[in-house]
Amino acid sequence: MQSVTLVPYQSLWPAQFGEVAAELALSFAGVPARIEHIGSTSVPGLCAKPVLDVLLGVRDLSAVETHAGALASLGYAYRPEYEVEIPHRRYFVRPEGRLPRVHLHAVVQGGRLWVSHLAFRDALGTDPALRLEYAALKRELADRYRHDKAAYTDAKAPFIAGVLAKCSLPEEETGGGPGSRS
Repeated sequence: MQSVTLVPYQSLWPAQFGEVAAELALSFAGVPARIEHIGSTSVPGLCAKPVLDVLLGVRDLSAVETHAGALASLGYAYRPEYEVEIPHRRYFVRPEGRLPRVHLHAVVQGGRLWVSHLAFRDALGTDPALRLEYAALKRELADRYRHDKAAYTDAKAPFIAGVLAKCSLPEEETGGGPGSRS
């Protein structure tokens, strides 16, 4: 089991994301793709696990599968076991030992996963009270589930679902929103 460690917001996260996005853009040159910073590290003032979550939006997931070798050369490990839970996502991890640590979520741009990740990030970024409420919940859950990352993630899901319920999301995909395990 992986432990949960939250750190205060780090001002270097946006620059780190910029470097990661530039690397990914080179790897996907010629492929219509969009790269977004998501997760708690993308929200100024929010505590987070020190892992950048990056959303790669493509027209078709086959483009990601075609570029898996390029991602591997950048240090990303493909984690297909998570496709059982979230079949509309290709998930890659750049593990500890290479900074910054990155979780790369490749999804169809404009699909439910794309929209829900951006909607949750934007809701936290524009609503200070919501951001404070989420930060308090995260700290409480990190204390409670310090040695169980999966339980920590699962316990955040109702909050995330409540935020997303207030957003209008496309219907074509189910499950796998920002609180999904990875």
